[in-house]
Amino acid sequence: MLLADGTQLVAEEKKPAKPRVLLVDDNDTVRMSVAGVLKHNDFEVVTAANAHEALGLIASQKFEVLVSDLHMPNAGDGLTVVSAMRHSNPEAATIIFSGYPRMKEAAAAIVLQADEILVKPMDPLALVKAIKARLKAGVPKRHVSENVASILDRETDATIADWLVRIDSEPGVITVHLDDPARSSHLPQLFRDLVSRLKNPLSLGTRALVSESAAAHGLLRRQQGYTAAMLVEESRMLQVSIFQTLQNNLHVVDFSVLLVGVMAIADEVDSQLAQAMASYVLEEKVDGKPVHA
Repeated sequence: MLLADGTQLVAEEKKPAKPRVLLVDDNDTVRMSVAGVLKHNDFEVVTAANAHEALGLIASQKFEVLVSDLHMPNAGDGLTVVSAMRHSNPEAATIIFSGYPRMKEAAAAIVLQADEILVKPMDPLALVKAIKARLKAGVPKRHVSENVASILDRETDATIADWLVRIDSEPGVITVHLDDPARSSHLPQLFRDLVSRLKNPLSLGTRALVSESAAAHGLLRRQQGYTAAMLVEESRMLQVSIFQTLQNNLHVVDFSVLLVGVMAIADEVDSQLAQAMASYVLEEKVDGKPVHA
């Protein structure tokens, strides 16, 4: 471009913005050293010392890359951070590093939640290389995550079937013989109550909702000849089947709400057992038969 006096004006080249990286690790030494290497390699770095700090940054800022430790200090904290980033900024590349590479039970979930996994002790230059490769390749196709309520609603029939198998495999524990429809007749309503509870969460410490179906279930089980111990055992097996369903769906579960969902499940199932037991015991005053443990 020429000025009026004929002087050539040289336009300054605008430097591209540095990719912004959110680095999350509760180890101060690791966090500072890795941040230094990333900055030296032309990344803009924001750090967080725990999942709580990271969630606040994710909600308020935009990042091209997330690099997070898996345990800080609780197992799976990194997956909570990844899930939050996926919801807030699905275009960001996500990398997790962990000192526990043999976590077989979580491997599938980690692989599907994060774009890449690195194992501690980690070569910082390998991390730089991995980030640049991810940014160059672009964002891979994301797996759609589901909340716990959606999973249990979708998998109700399969969970009930799993529960029936568990009951049938313990004839010495639950000795009352019933066909499958009679044994599981209370469960469809219990799952409707459970899904409703998950979709409309109660504040911590709030008393669980009254369930008329739970009271009716306790009365029916007494009439069918269940002991109190059998009633407790079938409830325990139900929780096992529900958690097995969540385990089977770890590849799609939204980890940011998983812990709250698990707590609500345990509370709701225990509450319905307590209501069933109260009805069961109350019936003693009607039929005059003692309560057998």
